[in-house]
Formats: sequence, structure tokens, C-alpha cells
Amino acid sequence: MVYTTAQADPDTRTPMFAVTLLTSPATSVLDRETAEALRSAWGGTALRWLDPRVAVEFMVPDRPDNFWQVWGDLQARGIDMALQPAEARAKRMLLADMDSTMIRQECIDELAEVAGVGDHVRAVTARAMNGELDFEDALRERVALLEGLDAGVIDRVLAERITHMPGGRALVATMKARGGHAALVSGGFTAFTGAVAAALGFDEHRANTLLMAEGKLTGTVADPILGRDAKVAALHEITARIGIAPADVIAVGDGANDLGMLGAAGTGVALHAKPSVQAACDIRVNHGDLTALLYLQGYSSDDFAA
Repeated sequence: MVYTTAQADPDTRTPMFAVTLLTSPATSVLDRETAEALRSAWGGTALRWLDPRVAVEFMVPDRPDNFWQVWGDLQARGIDMALQPAEARAKRMLLADMDSTMIRQECIDELAEVAGVGDHVRAVTARAMNGELDFEDALRERVALLEGLDAGVIDRVLAERITHMPGGRALVATMKARGGHAALVSGGFTAFTGAVAAALGFDEHRANTLLMAEGKLTGTVADPILGRDAKVAALHEITARIGIAPADVIAVGDGANDLGMLGAAGTGVALHAKPSVQAACDIRVNHGDLTALLYLQGYSSDDFAA
């Protein structure tokens, strides 16, 4: 592929931006020809391969005018591209959403499936995550449909219906191995975040609490509801507690209720996100898995913790 854009001699200016190309490790469709053509067109520094055929980066002195046009072309080929300031990319804290981010599913949808109201709840969830419905109202509506469900079904859903997003364990382990802190913040439920946080190695988790009585779900959730504002508050509270700044955080999510924390963090990543969320975020990962967050910070696959 040929890319053309006017660029000055890269040796005359200090590189200010990092360009990262990446794809799904399962497909490995990133080729040297594509990366080299883009690097040359944008006057970039030499390619630095972070993982052969999966991730590569180079530095450029300016933000290219045709970045989003090229981004769209690459999306059609299964390749993600991000551009961000080259300095201070490696962060000291991970702040992650859970549903459709650290796990592949939406927990409330899986509970609703067992309760026999799956189709309705999935439709409401999709609209809420795209910002079409008020998050708190939509959550209360969906939880009400779970009234009377045996509480034991939560463990069954965790065991039989919940799967982790690829790369999650490597992401958390690598950041913690470098002295980082990992927090899971979800508009879902503590009954799920506790198990997911423990399995993936998070330091802490926050979510909503499903209320129960006599071993059954009451169809209600405890107040206050953890939504968009609470996720932003969590970012500020945790960073203040551990002595870092919001700029030291990389946050990841997929829904409209994640937009506040994605915007407040030093690096906000929309991962396989809803259309309205992608439109509001500069860094979008649609093909890569959670290891993309490590490549975006400049880590190579050799740096990943076991």
C-alpha cells in the first residue's frame, strides 16, 4: 500500500508523537510493507517491532493531517492505529471497566438469559451502553426483571457463561510487575467483579450491589448506583490515595458510562467500543485484544510478565 503526505526531513525535528500499529494476535495480519510505507510517508523514525506481525511503532514530529483517513483504510484490513504524545506513555495505574472489556460478556445479560428475559435485557443494555438511555434508569429497569431469581445462579453464570477477554491477565500482571496499580470499576455487580478481579490479579474492585433476601434476588440494586460519575470519582480517589496523578492512568472501557473516566485519564482507550464511545475517543482498539494497552505504552511482547 502507498501512503502519500507532505513531510519535512524527520532528522530536522524532534519526534513528538508515537504511532502504534497493531492487530489481533490471533490473526497477525500486520506486515512490514504496510508499516514501512506509512513510516516513510509520514517522515517517521525507524520501525520498532513490539511483536512480529502484531504490533509496531515509530515516532513522527507532527500529527499527520490524514491520520483518520489512513486509520479508516487500515480498519478495513483488520489493523488498529493510534497516535499519542511520545513522552510518558508508560502509566502507573490501570483503571478498567469489566463487562465487554475485561470479560467478553455483559453480566446482567447473562443473568437475564437464565431468567428468561434475555432478548429484552440485551436490547436495553445495548442502548444504554451506546448512551441512548440514562444508565441508572436502564440498570434499575433491567435488575427489576431479575426479581425472584435464585442467588445461586450467579455462581453458575460465572462458571458457565463468563469468559475473560484475551490478554487481560498479561495486561494486569505486566503493569503490576512494573510497580503499577490495577483497579476494576464496573457498572455491573460486585458478585462478578470480585471473582474477575481475583482471577486477573486486580488490586481492588468497585461495582454495584445486587440486593438479595432469603436466597433470591429482590430485583433491586443498592444505592448509590455506580455509573459514569462514580467511575470518574474512583479515578480521582484512587490516584490521590496512592499518590499519583490522573495523567499517570491508562483507562479502558467500551460503554457510554466509561466516557468520563476515559477522558479524565492520561490515556483513555475505547476497546471494541460502542459507536458513540468510539466517536468521542482518539484511541480506539477494534481488532487487538487487551495486550494492545501494553503495546500502546511502548512495551514489547518480551516485556510481558508471565
